[in-house]
Amino acid sequence: MNNFHAINLKSIRLILKITKPLFSSLHTRSLAPHKQKPTNWNTTHSFVLQNPLLSLLEKCKSLSQLKQIQAQTIITGLISDGFALSRLIAFCAISESKDLHYCTNILFKTENPNVFSWNVAIRGFSESDKMREAVFLYKRMLRNGGSRPDHYTYPMLFKVCAGLGLKFTSHEILGHVLKLGFDAHIYVHNAVIHMLVSCGELGMARKVFDESCVRDLVSWNSLINGYVRSGFSREAIRLYRDMELEGVQPDEVTMIGMVSSCAHLEDLNLGREFHRYIDESGMNLTVPLANVLMDMYIKCGKLEVAKAIFDYMTKKTIVSCTTMIVGYAKFGFLDTARKIFCEMPEKDVFPWNAIIGGYVQAKRSKEALALFHEMQASNVKPDEVTMVLCLSACSQLGALDVGIWIHHFIEKKNLYLNVVLGTALVDMYAKCGNITKALQVFHEMPGRNSLTYTAVVGGLAFHGNARDAISYFSEMIDVGLKPDEITFLGVLSACCHGGLVDEGRKYFAQMSSKFSLSPQLKHYSCMVDLLGRAGLLEEAEQLIRSMPMEADAVAWSALFFACRMHGNVSMGQRAASKLLKLDPHDSAIYVLLANMYVDANMWEEARKARKMMKDRGVEKTPGCSSIEVNGIVYEFIVRDKSHPESKQIYDCLVRLTKQAEVAGYMADVPADVPTYGDDFLSGFALEKQWPALHGSMQTTCSIP
Repeated sequence: MNNFHAINLKSIRLILKITKPLFSSLHTRSLAPHKQKPTNWNTTHSFVLQNPLLSLLEKCKSLSQLKQIQAQTIITGLISDGFALSRLIAFCAISESKDLHYCTNILFKTENPNVFSWNVAIRGFSESDKMREAVFLYKRMLRNGGSRPDHYTYPMLFKVCAGLGLKFTSHEILGHVLKLGFDAHIYVHNAVIHMLVSCGELGMARKVFDESCVRDLVSWNSLINGYVRSGFSREAIRLYRDMELEGVQPDEVTMIGMVSSCAHLEDLNLGREFHRYIDESGMNLTVPLANVLMDMYIKCGKLEVAKAIFDYMTKKTIVSCTTMIVGYAKFGFLDTARKIFCEMPEKDVFPWNAIIGGYVQAKRSKEALALFHEMQASNVKPDEVTMVLCLSACSQLGALDVGIWIHHFIEKKNLYLNVVLGTALVDMYAKCGNITKALQVFHEMPGRNSLTYTAVVGGLAFHGNARDAISYFSEMIDVGLKPDEITFLGVLSACCHGGLVDEGRKYFAQMSSKFSLSPQLKHYSCMVDLLGRAGLLEEAEQLIRSMPMEADAVAWSALFFACRMHGNVSMGQRAASKLLKLDPHDSAIYVLLANMYVDANMWEEARKARKMMKDRGVEKTPGCSSIEVNGIVYEFIVRDKSHPESKQIYDCLVRLTKQAEVAGYMADVPADVPTYGDDFLSGFALEKQWPALHGSMQTTCSIP
């Protein structure tokens, strides 16, 4: 039994771990503060009415027009008025035709600009792609000494610190706030809470919230949604219950946080409770709120309810469609997901990742890679998640050449090799047969997590490097990372490949004793395989019978193969009997049972196994294999002639067979042994002689 195959079956777990933050961010970004409202230039102000020149500012469409007005203010002397000057600075900072460079030129050349001028310039930078400049401007304001910051200054600065994650800078600014006594102002107070939760300091944010004498709905929402974004959904719900007790009425932002919490917890009943509240309170079902409701119902297994909300929506955004694409793909309705995807008028990277991920999850990896090429043709820039999904597709196909091309693409596009993308590369190289390159990527990664180590341990196990796999597992423990069930599956697989029985027993025991992990069916099956390969058949059978759960076909198959390997026919019969009860229509069981009898020269029993198979109407299912040639993956079955060069391929196989006959490696099978067709007999012969063939036969033909 190939134990690493069991790890491959869990590869979707890696994909889901990677993509979950991606698709969650589609909805949690709805929790961010709303965009600034359009600027109100207050053209009815008495000073503006007395000086019509200032009212022209709102009609400016370019910097050159602004300079003309500025020239007039200089000529008329109006420039010396602080209010007039501040309006010039405001236009440069926050109008549609803003020019922040010119804004600072005016500001820095002004003698003692007022606090409004500093604040509006800080606001301009805080709403631009040069957010950090707002902090530098604040420091210059302090050095200037002419104007003192007020309660409007600090919310903008805390917004910058939250957006950029400037934890230490925010603490310095918070010290200024406390010194100046602005902490009791509601706007500043709420900005502090938002900044703290954005910087991951939830404990301090809760302390500020609890000790405050001023708080409103924004305060509650900031803390609640801080918990949601950080994954502490239960804490968010408990805080909401406290909010109810204090009589504070929730709004749309509150409900987005609550429904997102239910989605994270997959709590359908609580999600329905919040949905009823939204309906009964007459709350407006905005697009962001409808999106998180759909997401919640999908994660709770109610696709039809999500579909009803989606169909009811009059305005569907990219997030709406992407949510439904993820939902349909999750439940296996790829055609419907593809239909929604194709009907989208515009697509960014999120829906592309959703549909590609759906095909990877469904193990339709060739189509996933084809979609990636369509994405490139559509001029949509892929991100790290796209690359992870494509690498997972290569892992499923064993498409090494395509995986290498994707690796070069990552380097060419300068995509950041974070721990997730690096882990996907390690996993791809390991599963596609290049363990040397997998280890190289592993050591070049700037950071590693438990999934990275799990990928390299499993890869080394698959390639038969048992001691190396165990060494990396030990290193993982030494650096303080905690293994999970998949990690132990790789370690036990390594012990199995290396015949390390004592080590296997030790690690199997450590799962529960040291790491508080309950061994699952696949771990027991791996141990049965390990013991069976070592000839400890009685211990292996006893382990199966002592399992806390019912043994499945994998466990009995491991014992069955071991019995055949070591010639224990009686135990093999018992294992085969269990397998036939579990699946009486599995043709492989009959074939292998007959082979076991043939190995033991029990020809009559072999005939009976064949007759049993025939009487039950079971036909041998042809196996499907794949091979990558020049970057293209070909699939084929027994006697497959679909390949355009199948004649040359079969000619090569004929020459190989004749060479094997000359070398004396054809099986010595009595003429009266029942066969299952030419493919069965030849398969039986190769199975018996393959170790010798592999070591000495020279290939003399090339396969296209």
